[in-house]
Amino acid sequence: MDRSVQIFTGVGVHRGLRLLLGLVTICFLAGCGAVGPDYVRPDMPVPDAWHQNADSMQAEGSNDHGLATWWQTLNDPVLDTLMDRAVKNNLDLHSALSSVRQARIRRGISGADLYPSVNASGSAGRTYQNDIHGDFSSTDTFSTGLDASWELDIFGGVRRTLEASDAQIQVSEDSYRDVLVSLLAEVATDYVQLRSYQSRLSVAEANLASQEETLKITRWRYQAGLTTQLDVQKAKSNLEQTRSSIPSLHSDIKQTLNALSVLLGGFPGTLDTELSTYRPIPTPPDKITVGIPADLLRRRPDLRKAERELEAQTAQIGVAKAKLYPSLSLSGSIGLDALSAGDLLDSDSLHAGTNALISWPVYKAGAIMRNVKLQYELQEQNLIAYRKALLVALKDVENGLTSYAYEKDSRASLLAAYQAAEQAAKISKDQYASGLVDFTTVLDSERTLLTLQDQLTQSDARIIEDIVTIYKAVGGGWDSSHTEGS
Repeated sequence: MDRSVQIFTGVGVHRGLRLLLGLVTICFLAGCGAVGPDYVRPDMPVPDAWHQNADSMQAEGSNDHGLATWWQTLNDPVLDTLMDRAVKNNLDLHSALSSVRQARIRRGISGADLYPSVNASGSAGRTYQNDIHGDFSSTDTFSTGLDASWELDIFGGVRRTLEASDAQIQVSEDSYRDVLVSLLAEVATDYVQLRSYQSRLSVAEANLASQEETLKITRWRYQAGLTTQLDVQKAKSNLEQTRSSIPSLHSDIKQTLNALSVLLGGFPGTLDTELSTYRPIPTPPDKITVGIPADLLRRRPDLRKAERELEAQTAQIGVAKAKLYPSLSLSGSIGLDALSAGDLLDSDSLHAGTNALISWPVYKAGAIMRNVKLQYELQEQNLIAYRKALLVALKDVENGLTSYAYEKDSRASLLAAYQAAEQAAKISKDQYASGLVDFTTVLDSERTLLTLQDQLTQSDARIIEDIVTIYKAVGGGWDSSHTEGS
């Protein structure tokens, strides 16, 4: 049940306007504050430094501009071009930008509740009636007027709604930045994978040519009676095994090109001609900039988004609490009524009225208070989600740094093993041609060399992918210009 009190109605125009002005003044003086808690940024303790450290990691002197364009440290102009095109054309990014615009529009809609609403109306009509003699007569009526209403925000319910709307705008902006960060990391990762597949294909084709030469040698030795048909078949088997790996690499290249095309907002196959030319895997930079753990709260869009969601929910508590208090609605009308259009502007046609209505929910079975408690619980959930997001962010960076550090160690060992295997393969082939070793030695050395070459190429790609993961984890890929003015 809602109990409402009508303060005044139907008074004269001038007196009503004076009363209305006085009441508005009193309400503004009384409503200088908004109910509910004001948002205070929670204290989120973070470690002073990263647990995993690396010689090539730059933990201090974080440069926001450098982080915003981190891929430029890879010194690959083709990748630079792809990144620019992805930002301009990616459909997920366009959708996220549309969400930003929607949030700003919704805020404007909410802001309209702070102001009066005015409606204009006008009508003209004719009525007919017959008298006792059966004669018809008609009467014309004309009216026009303005109606205004205003629900004053005495206890700040609308202002809290606007606070929530402002926070939701920032949520949408950081959601856009989060999509941007993920997009750039995905484009870079797919590009590195593409170059990795192309490098592995090049390795396989080079080994195929080498193994074809080995097959020729075994056939020559067989024809000369220096070996058996067994060596020829082993050489052919080794050759065909290498050849069998090539179609799958072509498939991986094609699928990666399709993925990149879609990320750039194009049809599958759009980039086939442009990126079919072989280029090496990008070279890792001498230093990678990760800043310090506290920077995550400022840089990671998902963390910024989680905090803004907490702020928005805090404002919703005030919105719910405002419903516990009275609401004051003011309304007024002014109009002209006449029996002819010519008399409509006469002073005698003028009529006006003002009303003020106080409405206060007296009994709703505790629903309003329960809603306030519900908003507090939702705030607590947002706070927990914010803290969890921070832990996940710290884990992402630490895992990226760990993988990067250990992959560099692994690559150093693979390089040493590859260099030794390369020498062993050359020596074994020369010795086999001279009849000093059997073909099994050549076969083993060639297989080992191919395996190590392939592993070394994959390790080179993983190092760059780890760098991409680290920059994504620290929130690289955006600066304050993103979403401004959109």
